[in-house]
Amino acid sequence: MGDRMNGVTAIILAAGKGSRMNSSTKKQFMELKGKPMIWYSLFAFEESPVNQIILVTGKEDITYCKKEIVKRYGFTKVTDIVAGGAERYESVANGLKKVNGDIVLIHDGARPLVTEEIIERCIQGARENGACVAGMPIKDTVKIVGTDNIIEATPDRRKVWITQTPQAFQYNILKTAYKNIRTATGPSITDDAMVVEQYTDHKVRFVNGDYCNIKITTPEDIKLAETLLENKR
Repeated sequence: MGDRMNGVTAIILAAGKGSRMNSSTKKQFMELKGKPMIWYSLFAFEESPVNQIILVTGKEDITYCKKEIVKRYGFTKVTDIVAGGAERYESVANGLKKVNGDIVLIHDGARPLVTEEIIERCIQGARENGACVAGMPIKDTVKIVGTDNIIEATPDRRKVWITQTPQAFQYNILKTAYKNIRTATGPSITDDAMVVEQYTDHKVRFVNGDYCNIKITTPEDIKLAETLLENKR
């Protein structure tokens, strides 16, 4: 464990199919202002205090990522490009095998507007709290809906946050959670905080993300992201 000294590793997930995009190009490689979407996340982490980047992508896209993304744009912190699994948590588990840092950040490649500031807040949060997630308090009133779209409850808005990535953890906490998950037949895991919440007794804290740190899911999101990127400049 000697090499796990105060290093920070980012696992960037770019293995999704992007089925809601109606495009033959996979979402993470679609162009945003002349660069593939995944470039933006890689650039933000490359410029941040992170020491190591592990890119998780489809098995069939590894060569493309190596040549057309990492080599072409000169990302020096990317040490490994690994194949993803069928589920998100399997992709993370594959990435975890290559981690050298004692702090691990997991980020969706489909969130190109992540900033260095958010990354730094997540690193700090993981160092202090063990586990933290970027997010923002919700602006709208939320309803819990049952069958036939009947409203069942209105949660207190002050208690509802939207969850973003990066999600950051001390390596040992994440490793324990992933060891425990193998024996589990729980609900589907939709984010990394859930793994820690359900398979360790560690509490996860929110740190501020940014309302602009959107996830690209539909074609409209591409236009929105391009506008936000223009304003960011």
